[in-house]
Amino acid sequence: MMISKPEQVFALQAKLFRGLSDHSRLAILESLRPGPMSVGQVVEANGLSQSNTSNHLRCLSDCGLVTSEQRGRFIYYRLSDPRIEEFLRLADEFIADTGRRIYACTNYDIEKANRPLRAKNGEDIPTKVKKKDAKKSKRINSI
Repeated sequence: MMISKPEQVFALQAKLFRGLSDHSRLAILESLRPGPMSVGQVVEANGLSQSNTSNHLRCLSDCGLVTSEQRGRFIYYRLSDPRIEEFLRLADEFIADTGRRIYACTNYDIEKANRPLRAKNGEDIPTKVKKKDAKKSKRINSI
């Protein structure tokens, strides 16, 4: 697939990184680095439920990050490309060098990432702005 427009490249990269941003999927990819594993082995290695593991494996498979093969009555999953292992290794090296700065980053707070924002009164704060509200805000800010 040839992609010439930078926006398309950035969109695909963002999609890849969103897929990798889930800690369960990363844990599964990490467990597959040494070699193929059955779903049961991945469950045991990561402590996830079987259904959760299967859903994440399906997602990783649909995105082309893992492949599977039937061996008898078991399906074994493995990384689909050696560059994925290299990518994970490079991430390890990068974190080893810059881990403190990444940990200190408040822009992407891991603790808050999976929880809704709450106002002082306890109500959820919407994290997605509707298009019409964004336009209204833009008009107000430009006055």
